[in-house]
Amino acid sequence: MDARSIIAKLRRREVPDAGELAWFAHGLADGSVSDAQAGAFAMAVCMGGLGPEGRAALTLAMRDSGEVLTWNLDGPVIDKHSTGGVGDCVSLVLAPALAECGAYVPMISGRGLGHTGGTLDKLEAIPGVSTQISQDRLAQILAETGAAIVGATTQIAPADKRLYAIRDVTATVESLDLITASILSKKLAASPDALVLDVKMGSGAFMKTLDEARKLAQALTETANAAGCRTSALITDMNQPLAPALGNALEIAEVMKVLTDGQPSPLTEISAELGGVLLSDAGMVGDAQAGRDMIAEVIRDGRAAERFGRMMAAVGGPLGLVEDWARYLPEASVILEVTAQDEGYVTAMDGEALGLAVVALGGGRQVESDVIDPAVGLSGLVRLGDKVSAGTPLAVVHAAREDAAQRAAQTVRAAITIGPAPVPVPELVQERILA
Repeated sequence: MDARSIIAKLRRREVPDAGELAWFAHGLADGSVSDAQAGAFAMAVCMGGLGPEGRAALTLAMRDSGEVLTWNLDGPVIDKHSTGGVGDCVSLVLAPALAECGAYVPMISGRGLGHTGGTLDKLEAIPGVSTQISQDRLAQILAETGAAIVGATTQIAPADKRLYAIRDVTATVESLDLITASILSKKLAASPDALVLDVKMGSGAFMKTLDEARKLAQALTETANAAGCRTSALITDMNQPLAPALGNALEIAEVMKVLTDGQPSPLTEISAELGGVLLSDAGMVGDAQAGRDMIAEVIRDGRAAERFGRMMAAVGGPLGLVEDWARYLPEASVILEVTAQDEGYVTAMDGEALGLAVVALGGGRQVESDVIDPAVGLSGLVRLGDKVSAGTPLAVVHAAREDAAQRAAQTVRAAITIGPAPVPVPELVQERILA
């Protein structure tokens, strides 16, 4: 068996068998497959596809290229994954809520990608928090607190890390088969009993249309269920930021407001919807409605907040975070209010442009070596359907420099469309694909 024969098979529009894909994945992990061969493989998959069986085989091969975690816990191990959006800090609300309901949540998360923020970057806006921990420490934290949100170690799906870097420079990132294998190889390496996928669609998501999001959700759920993990997906709206803030410390502030105030919000609603399905799929409640009610209750009464505080303390965060969170979060030196220039209604928002504005402020990476400024971003964003007048605040820019703030303000105004009449606001949950 060798890389050339596998690539040639793909070029002929034939799907390699599970053994061949396993050999190739291990070659990616140990370096015996060259960059040129990895690029040719990615392009061949992108052009010809693998089909459902091949996609599942590649996913498992990439998962098994590294360590697959095992647990000795007295409850179900469950997880959630989002395909990425703006103002999407659901994981930080949902993980402690699920743990408070009796589940164990080893959430292996990522950093910012393109215009979307990364869960690990957001957590590291909290002083002292370290998201890179050993697997032994992860198991200890999970047993103590019920949930941990951490970065993948080099032993988790190393084939994916190698192939992802190749895809990024060979214009093969958008392959449905490769996206599916990349996402699920890391998630399945954590050995969850159940998984829920939050597949975003709209202006602030990678999938701009419902049809694109549906195809990805179906590929992900079919593959994960074929791999033996009970998996459902919700397609959720990302035509406006989920939270009214974008940027690492600013999104942590929104999370703390939700956890400590207990007031209804889109962030709470999506957390309850996803958590309800997950608790039901894990057999912890009778149905998704009972699960939604349970998640909503532990957020509302403050138990999820207390759990979040314990989670953060376990990875180096301050002990008094929940009681006095505002004092710990970094603040930008320049604060600029962006106001509407016309009267009307907010009819559209370019979420991708808003996300890129935060990246330009220093809140994300333009190249991998960039150092993130956790304090910068946008807050107080208007919502679709809001009525505004000239001078009404559309958002507040948080920047390190005045010139950067002015540029961001121009982007914000261009990204928010004001029309003469209100438009229907999309439902948060567009579709459900249940296990």
